Amino acid sequence: MSNKNKDFVKEITSREEDASQWYVDVIRKAEMVDYSPVRGCMVIRPYGYAIWEAMKDGLDRRIKETGHKNAYFPLFIPESLLKKEADHVEGFAPEVAWVTHGGNEELTERLVVRPTSEAIICSMYSKWIQSYRDLPVLINQWANVVRWEKVTRPFLRTTEFLWQEGHTAHRTNEEAQEEVMKMLEVYRDFVENDMAIPVIPGRKSDREKFAGAASTYSIEALMQDGKALQAGTSHNLAQHFAKVFDITYLDEDSQLKHVHQTSWGVSTRLIGGLIMVHSDDRGLKLPPKLAPIQLVIVPITPKKAREMVLDKAHELKAMLHDAGIRVHLDDRDQSPGFKYNDWEMRGVPLRLEVGPRDIEKDQVVLVRRDSGEKIFVAMDQLQETLKELLPQIQQEMYTAAKKFMDDNSFTAASMDEMEKIITEKRGFVYTWWCGHEECELEAKERMSATIRNIPLDQEAAKQMAPKEAKCIHCGKPAKEVAIFARAY
Repeated sequence: MSNKNKDFVKEITSREEDASQWYVDVIRKAEMVDYSPVRGCMVIRPYGYAIWEAMKDGLDRRIKETGHKNAYFPLFIPESLLKKEADHVEGFAPEVAWVTHGGNEELTERLVVRPTSEAIICSMYSKWIQSYRDLPVLINQWANVVRWEKVTRPFLRTTEFLWQEGHTAHRTNEEAQEEVMKMLEVYRDFVENDMAIPVIPGRKSDREKFAGAASTYSIEALMQDGKALQAGTSHNLAQHFAKVFDITYLDEDSQLKHVHQTSWGVSTRLIGGLIMVHSDDRGLKLPPKLAPIQLVIVPITPKKAREMVLDKAHELKAMLHDAGIRVHLDDRDQSPGFKYNDWEMRGVPLRLEVGPRDIEKDQVVLVRRDSGEKIFVAMDQLQETLKELLPQIQQEMYTAAKKFMDDNSFTAASMDEMEKIITEKRGFVYTWWCGHEECELEAKERMSATIRNIPLDQEAAKQMAPKEAKCIHCGKPAKEVAIFARAY
């Protein structure tokens, strides 16, 4: 059997049968991604990359609206730069890829293939920043990074992936913290409003924070298999890197001071989250704001009426394109049933069917991918209907995902109770935590669950937690509610 025949996905495995295989089948059959000859690296195919471009556009607009500018820094980082910050290099050491030769010559100093860019960017900021007048520095870059992962899965965890990383420098810690929270809100707004995925914003525990950061904040989403996905992070780096890389400025009081820094980022793992929150056994289910094709026209073309129907289909396509809708006309020589299944599998939010009888009645049929609902619409009402229907689909997909998250968020007053939930139901578990690492580690050792974050909205979190504010492990008084879950 040839590799082509062996690798072709004929049917999508059901989620109940095998969730991992279902995920791989969906992304392969929808032609979003393919495996490459390089271990752990993926080839993002045009349909998958179009989704990333839509994400990138939505994020890039928001990032620029908050005053940031894009730049680009080298892929390679000298070993001496990375080693300047001990916690940072220790955090990334197991995942680092090294360049040891240039051509046939051994390098005098090894180069790191960028796992993240704090080191190289800080070295440049130490040159650029001289005075308080140079602050703040608000820079973002779109780039690829390499982390030598042992276990990989397309989009969710790969050796090389795409992301954006923001790096900023400020006069005070208050300004840096304001930046951290501002960018966390940018991520929340994008993921909830463009991706239609509800998230919980919160602070990471010290054990789970970014290597070298004073504090890390995240937005956490819940997948349909009950596992959590870290959908975005924002870090307050304080003055740690500034002191290591000597990033100082002359302040108004003529005193030389270290800057306060932040970094923040999201990656192509968001595409994995998009798939696992919304999709089903028929394939992808994409929210209209991110769908490469928002509406596909499938003409019903009996031989005698073929030209008439195609002419009308092209007319409709031109009208909808001019109205700003991402529309595609499927005029392939395939049966309508084949096309229906194909576009449902690719997650196109709306299908428009038009045939001779529809033309006689001056109407079209719209079919929703999310609900399967059929809607008969007069042609002269089509634009107005779509103007209302696409946002409605977007909102209802969010509502469905929010209901799932709410239905799979639980309360636990003891380790035994939490273990039962994590192993039998999965989902988010709200409980009290005293703040000590040994109590956090107990959950990881017993049930492979970690603290996803300590929600920023503690009042809402307390409504989900046990009434008695005692740590789930040691039983000592606790001041904060944390969310535990298994995660990707």
